[in-house]
Amino acid sequence: MRGLRVAELAAEAGVSASLIYYHFTDRAGILRETLEFIGERADRYTAEAAPGTTDDPRAELSQILLLELQDTVEVRENSTAWGELRASAVFDADLREDLARATHTWVHEIAYLLGRAHPSGTAPAHAASAERLTALLEGLSVRWLSGSLPLDHARRLLGEAIEAELRILR
Repeated sequence: MRGLRVAELAAEAGVSASLIYYHFTDRAGILRETLEFIGERADRYTAEAAPGTTDDPRAELSQILLLELQDTVEVRENSTAWGELRASAVFDADLREDLARATHTWVHEIAYLLGRAHPSGTAPAHAASAERLTALLEGLSVRWLSGSLPLDHARRLLGEAIEAELRILR
C-alpha cells in the first residue's frame, strides 16, 4: 500500500488517473475506501454467524473468529489488505486514525460476543479479552499467509485462545 501509485492503479483499472481522483479525491481516499470495502466484505462472510442467531454464544464467538482463518479468496485478500493497511498506517497518520476506528469497532463487536458468552464478566474484562483475541488473530493470519504456519494449526491455536479467554472471564 505504501508503494501505491494512482497512475499505476488507473492503468491497471483501464481508466484515467483523473477518474480515480474524481471518485476518491486522493490516495488517502483510496485507502479509506479499501478499508471500508474489506470491512463490509468481512461482515458478509461472517454473516452466517451473525450475533444473536444462535443459542450458543460461545459457538457463535468461535465461529465468527475462525471464519477469519479460511482458505478462500475473499479471506486471503481481506487479510492481506488488512495487513498492508496496518503496515502503511505506521507512516500515515490519517490512515492510522481510520484503522484505529475500524479496529475499535471490531474489538467492540468481539467484546459484545464475549459478554454474551460470559454475561457475568465486566465490560473492561470483555474488552481486554477482545483485544487479545483480535491481536492474536491478526498475527496468526500474517503467519498463515506468509507460509510460516499451517492454516489448521493457526485455527487450532485460535480456538485454544478463545477457550482460555472464556476461562479467564469466569
